[in-house]
Amino acid sequence: MKFLAFDTATEWCSAALWVDGTCTWRAVHAGQKHSDMLVPMLFELLAEAGLGLPQMDAIVYGMGPGSFTGLRIASGVAQGLALGADLPVLGISTLETLAEEASHDQVLACLDARMNEVYVALYQRESDAWRCLSGPLVCPPGAVPLPTTDGFVGVGSGFLAYPDLAQDRLASRNPDCIPHARAMTRLAAPRMLSGEGVAAEHAEPLYIRDKVALKICERA
Repeated sequence: MKFLAFDTATEWCSAALWVDGTCTWRAVHAGQKHSDMLVPMLFELLAEAGLGLPQMDAIVYGMGPGSFTGLRIASGVAQGLALGADLPVLGISTLETLAEEASHDQVLACLDARMNEVYVALYQRESDAWRCLSGPLVCPPGAVPLPTTDGFVGVGSGFLAYPDLAQDRLASRNPDCIPHARAMTRLAAPRMLSGEGVAAEHAEPLYIRDKVALKICERA
């Protein structure tokens, strides 16, 4: 199986190429330049492997939650590439990808959602898959669902924005961990083999939150 995977839900832009179990990838702190960087990154990966888009079996994208603009870029690029090459698409949760990147079996995945909120989900690995114990949801830091047992680690930018978050309930925290496309490929491969891909027109983002900005009175 061969497929491209990418995530633009945070300030990072990452892309990966999966070819029969081998993954090559790129990641760059893009700021707000995801739309300029993503497609060239994908075609660089293809060129290095001597492959073309029509040789792919699917397009995999980070469907969210995350930056509204980033999610629109990811779903739009996924849809455009898939329609042009007649390929299925598969959306993967940004928070589940974050958990997979953590390399730990019990994870509190948490991304800064701005507006004094975080995107969060609690995961536990069971066999070769993740079970979501709580979430995904958007909430204030004080309302984050906490693990009820020991051994969980916290990962993601939410812990950079709120350094005291769940401090007493976690074995460790890694605020620099990102929802990396290389982790997404490991999640996507078995799902594609089981036929979870959908038609390109169904490439949609997972926003969770409808509101994108605070009113002036709310900022006060």
